[in-house]
Amino acid sequence: MNIYFTFDPRPDLKEDLVKNFPDQEFVFQNRIDDGLKNADIVVTYGEDLTGKHVDEAEHLQWIMVCSAGLEKMPLKEIAEKGIVVSNVRGIHKTPMAESVLAHLLSYHRSLPWIYEKQKQREWSRKHKSTEIQGTTALILGPGAIGGEIGRLLQAFGVKTIGCNRSGHTAAYMDDMVDFANLESVLPQVDTVISVLPSTEETHYLLKDNHFKAMKDTALFMNFGRGDLVETDVLKRALEQKEIAYAVCDVFEDEPLPEDHPFWTMDNITVSPHISSQSSRYLERSMEIFKPNLEKWLKGEQDVTNKIDPLKGY
Repeated sequence: MNIYFTFDPRPDLKEDLVKNFPDQEFVFQNRIDDGLKNADIVVTYGEDLTGKHVDEAEHLQWIMVCSAGLEKMPLKEIAEKGIVVSNVRGIHKTPMAESVLAHLLSYHRSLPWIYEKQKQREWSRKHKSTEIQGTTALILGPGAIGGEIGRLLQAFGVKTIGCNRSGHTAAYMDDMVDFANLESVLPQVDTVISVLPSTEETHYLLKDNHFKAMKDTALFMNFGRGDLVETDVLKRALEQKEIAYAVCDVFEDEPLPEDHPFWTMDNITVSPHISSQSSRYLERSMEIFKPNLEKWLKGEQDVTNKIDPLKGY
């Protein structure tokens, strides 16, 4: 098998692959070149593959995507050729859950205010700190990441409500609701956290009426995809104080333009899409890829985290 990486992993990760699969041919690149034509398996972050690449890869059978999001991939062309696609869904749960919790505690415990007072050399105790214990959080997308967020929040005494397409029970959720009934629970919650992927069903899922239904003390956190809500809708909700604050790690347009008003508004934190980053990212990706490769070499195509290209999940 020719296993073609469109990026160059750390030396120790490469050595481990070659050691564990000595009979396979590994190609490690920092770009896509003519070698793709010989690839049976492609390992990629997803954003570099085009429809033309898929057409030219005559032997390609399986694409392993070292990312959870697939929205920038040529999924139509992949589906037409019957290529198997899998991703690393689940590896982001630890860093993303920790990022969400860090921002949530920072907001409630006045950490930005404390840091600013330190810069000003001002000894002030006039903070407005609150607690998250006894609050209610709505988690849009209670899958692997949302479940880990729910687990941590429950440990802090937070009631968790999960929201997904079906409304079926999910781990670490005290209650569940489906997309159709989302608006009905918003008046009850203190924090709205989204870790939803980008799909047809989640595109602009949150609209003006949803923000109007939230408490004016609510905290909105988007750590999934920027097209969950139109930028102008979120901006209007913040300007009109329909919610108290927002923390966004994702935006409709990335990078966020330098002249965008979000940079200077005092009721939003702009995070540059880094919540999933970790020194262990590729290490965890390979922990999923290696068992899948063992399956594949035995002729088994039912790999872990297999994706339907037409649905995008």
